[in-house]
Amino acid sequence: MERSAITTRNVPVPALRDVVQLLKPITWFPPMWAFMCGAVSSGVGLDGRIFFVLGGILLAGPLVCGTSQAVNDWFDRHVDAINEPDRPIPSGRIAGRWGLYIALIATAVSALVGWLLGPLVFIAALVGLALAWGYSAPPFRFKTSGWTGPAVVGFTYEGLSWFTGAAVMLGAMPRVEVLIVLALYSIGAHGIMTLNDFKAVEGDRATGLGSLPVTLGVERAARLACGTMAAAQIVVIALLAMWGLTLSALVVGAVLIAQFAAMPRLLSDPARHAPWYNGVGVTLYVLGMLAAALGLGGYI
Repeated sequence: MERSAITTRNVPVPALRDVVQLLKPITWFPPMWAFMCGAVSSGVGLDGRIFFVLGGILLAGPLVCGTSQAVNDWFDRHVDAINEPDRPIPSGRIAGRWGLYIALIATAVSALVGWLLGPLVFIAALVGLALAWGYSAPPFRFKTSGWTGPAVVGFTYEGLSWFTGAAVMLGAMPRVEVLIVLALYSIGAHGIMTLNDFKAVEGDRATGLGSLPVTLGVERAARLACGTMAAAQIVVIALLAMWGLTLSALVVGAVLIAQFAAMPRLLSDPARHAPWYNGVGVTLYVLGMLAAALGLGGYI
């Protein structure tokens, strides 16, 4: 298995559909949504910025996020051979070192696009790419920690993508209020990433990954995830109100109340209801992100 996984001789070029599957398009939505929130929070119109907006969406989703998925699948190929043997690399549809080559090519293309979009975006792209590799690749392997792994993903998916959206529109550093709100939503996203770990508790336990549902137990991890998400939004609401963005604060408050209404079902059986809450509670959370961005951008 190992020899077939690393040899490059007489290995066919992967089919496009297998490369796309490796890059996991379903994971691109969160950073693309955060990028949109960043663009909105800038308060800058689209006139003359279409190229930058489209480039930024491409960078946040298919490129940087796609790179992270390719890196993750390459370094987890032996685990996936047991848990998900139908994935492109363990199934042999992406054979030899092609998984690694795709990750390296995607990294280079991501850096190039970031450079074309301006100095701040280029720096943000490099930070995102470094975290993408550090999350999965030794010696860092941030994903092995239930504290560090979700923090890295939350910061990259939400905060860094939001920053990129604002920087693309402004061509400059976003103002302090925007930076504070994106940081808070990044912290809250730690809870979202913890909830995502509920789907792989048995696999994480078997392979030694220290996700919070494994190390803290399912019930405590669920309560921590809910508390983290709620606390971040409470601070956002208070700040929006203090800044005079009353309507925005009210909308974020309304979606938080709706999350509170959904949390008891999650906490009654976290292992069973985590997928349901990811569909309901997380959707409300990201809608609150957009409401906060609209307020910061002066739209509401």
